[in-house]
Amino acid sequence: MTLDRADDRRPLPPTRPYRIRTDAEAIEIARAVAARFAEGAAERDRDRILPWAEIEAFTASGLGGITVPRAYGGADVAHATLAEVFATLAAADGSAAQIPQSQFGVLALVRAAASPEQQAQIYGAVLSGYRIGNAGPSRNGKAITQVETRLAEGPEGNRLSGTRFYSTGALFAHWIPTRAVASDGRPLLVWTRRDAPGVRVVDDWQGFGQRTTASGTVVFEDAPIEDSLTIELAPLAERPALFGPVSQLVQAAIDAGIARGATDAALDFVRTRTRPYPFTVETITEDPHILGEVGRLEVDLHAAEEVLARAGRTLDRIAAAPVTAQSSAEASVAVAEAKILTTEIALEASERLLELAGASATRESTNLGRFWRDARVHTLHDPVRWKYHLLGDYTLNGALPARHQWN
Repeated sequence: MTLDRADDRRPLPPTRPYRIRTDAEAIEIARAVAARFAEGAAERDRDRILPWAEIEAFTASGLGGITVPRAYGGADVAHATLAEVFATLAAADGSAAQIPQSQFGVLALVRAAASPEQQAQIYGAVLSGYRIGNAGPSRNGKAITQVETRLAEGPEGNRLSGTRFYSTGALFAHWIPTRAVASDGRPLLVWTRRDAPGVRVVDDWQGFGQRTTASGTVVFEDAPIEDSLTIELAPLAERPALFGPVSQLVQAAIDAGIARGATDAALDFVRTRTRPYPFTVETITEDPHILGEVGRLEVDLHAAEEVLARAGRTLDRIAAAPVTAQSSAEASVAVAEAKILTTEIALEASERLLELAGASATRESTNLGRFWRDARVHTLHDPVRWKYHLLGDYTLNGALPARHQWN
């Protein structure tokens, strides 16, 4: 695997997608797109074939715009629905499902911080088929919050320079928003076009899981930005909002989906291919140990899925009223609970898959190991140990969680 794969493919020009109107329609379409994602998922992972056609299918389906407010023409689906959509997609292909996650995190931030004029432009673009990527943290920064990407003022407008990593979705995007520092030190969210001069997306992602997300590097070299879309981030420090919990809800949903996909793969393999241990039972489905493990796995999976759905409903209730410091904290706590359980079940289910299915499940031809690799890599997105800390500090001391995209 080379260290610096050039971006020799670019997204197709946007075409207007189907307009989803209801939550039920979003879930139904997600199931259809998931079936598309499932086709060839094992081969794409094994050979690292990026899911260009699958992402185009996702966009064409209209799922990319389901959180756009109704006032701007979107379906504005419930947070519980958003979680179900991502879990459904991730059960089919965890990598393909992760690619659009950044779009929904950015749209949640746009709802919290952008002006009405900016919202109209961004929401309209999404409903017209534009995809939003992400240029993540600085690769060599001492902290994930450290921003080394900077704006410089020039006669032709502001220009952006810097290098960003963990840029999920950028390779497939039409717009790449990123955090930057203005010349006077103000933190900003700025927008560049994927095809703008000075913007280079490098496919150098080398994670052993989530292999086809292309979560590599974006390099900005004196790149022009869309000045009208620049969003001030400093006010968010004092303004309660839900962009962090929404981003985390999607992350938790992807983990839940990977767990569901691993569980379904385990049940299918055990029923059709696994042989019983010698001198014990005639068929593997009579093995009392297998039955006990399957029962426990189902209970743990259903518990995680229900807490995830409950977190979505909590966000729905909180979003229906003005968001306060206390209700924003409640949202973060609810999603942290879900993130803990979905992390644990993703790792458990993907490990149990191999244990239940037996040695033949480790063959390269089946590529069932991708579920564990995907679970292990994606659950490292933000350390779950800090979710326990957040819950304990909130429950024991009444400490409100810090407001940022990881809470």
